Amino acid sequence: MYFLGIDIGSLSCDAVLIDEAKNVVSSSVVPTGVRNLEAIARVTKDVLEQSGISEGDIAAIISTGYGRTRVENRDGAVTEITCHAKGIQEVIPGTRVLIDIGGQDSKAIHIGENGNVLDFAMNDKCAAGTGRFLEAMARALEVDILDLGDLDRGAESDLVLSSMCTVFAESEVVSLIANGTEQREIARGMNRAIASRTFSLVKRVAREIDGLTISMSGGVALNSGVVRALRESLKTDTIHIPEKPDTIGALGAALIARERKA
Repeated sequence: MYFLGIDIGSLSCDAVLIDEAKNVVSSSVVPTGVRNLEAIARVTKDVLEQSGISEGDIAAIISTGYGRTRVENRDGAVTEITCHAKGIQEVIPGTRVLIDIGGQDSKAIHIGENGNVLDFAMNDKCAAGTGRFLEAMARALEVDILDLGDLDRGAESDLVLSSMCTVFAESEVVSLIANGTEQREIARGMNRAIASRTFSLVKRVAREIDGLTISMSGGVALNSGVVRALRESLKTDTIHIPEKPDTIGALGAALIARERKA
């Protein structure tokens, strides 16, 4: 039997297919776009074609993410908090603090020794520090978002963007460029601002983080500049990043689907 997890976010729709032994058989990430039903169909088709199995071979489907109720043939819908905690424990056992920065929100999750969620905090009222925020910053800096992670290398100033509102921050970046501020200094200031905001979320769920294993999920975990700024802000040498951080929620959903059929 096979088990499918689908995570429908604002920027991407992710799917992970696992077998009874919890092995990842296939995974896919596609843009959500404005038609999330089409994204769901596409991502499902992708994992089936990669694995060579038919839809009838799937024993259970669990959906998560803000669009989780849009998966019509689901066997259940589970919050992304639960799914991300479940997924990260599978790939990085012993994680006690999980930072998840996705397309439209940021989360800090405190995970107990048995893998259960002890507490969480979310920034879900605006796009500050999220994937959409980084897209706007890349646009303002006139660089590809894939190049944003290394843009701050060599920066030395203590610049921090004064506003984390996407609209105002974009205007601030334009003004800094007009005043001759180097791109790398602006990028570092942006990363430090994101790290400061994320630090506040972490401290709301775990006051003492010394000695705790800290991991990160979500697409922003692929941005090395943000990760470096987070290590500096949290005063830690290591933030663990899974091989595919953007599929952790979908993996957790697939694992829950397996548990429910056990």
